[in-house]
Amino acid sequence: MKFTPTAVEGAWIIDLEPHGDDRGMFARTFDVDEFAAHGIDVGVVQANLSANVRAGTVRGLHRQVPPHAEGKLVRCIAGAIVDVAADVRPGSPTYGRHVMVELSAANRRALWVPPYVAHGYQTLVDDTEVTYQVSGPYAPGGEEGYRYDDPDLAIAWPLEVATISAKDAAWPTLAERAADRDRTCEQVAR
Repeated sequence: MKFTPTAVEGAWIIDLEPHGDDRGMFARTFDVDEFAAHGIDVGVVQANLSANVRAGTVRGLHRQVPPHAEGKLVRCIAGAIVDVAADVRPGSPTYGRHVMVELSAANRRALWVPPYVAHGYQTLVDDTEVTYQVSGPYAPGGEEGYRYDDPDLAIAWPLEVATISAKDAAWPTLAERAADRDRTCEQVAR
């Protein structure tokens, strides 16, 4: 596997190194030792599959908040998506930045989204399937989200948004979330 760092600290693009012959192709898609050599501590505890009917579907931006660490190794196995990792970790040197990577069944590329970084994607074609291996169990009380169209994150989705859940459309912006955190800190300090 080939690991390429991104503009978001801890997020990696992972390309396969295929070996082919007259039967076709073989490539390793996961190796705990190679991941560890790149500072990625992946103890996979869940694997998820998402099927999407329409091009332009947006899912996200989601994350789990501390202490519910949940890193994701995302791969598109049918169709194509643009996958986004948005750094919403207060105090991170890449706070407010995002990386967008095209993942498709054809390019077989994956994106590692580190814990506490918001994740989302948009389908580029109809009938797209996405799988992700997850490093921590989903905790419903630890879920948090951010607006897909947050002006501070400035994510340039390539297609018009055709489908999005009401929940995802209603998440607050990065600025609103920060203001809520500041108010909570002030109340605790009193």
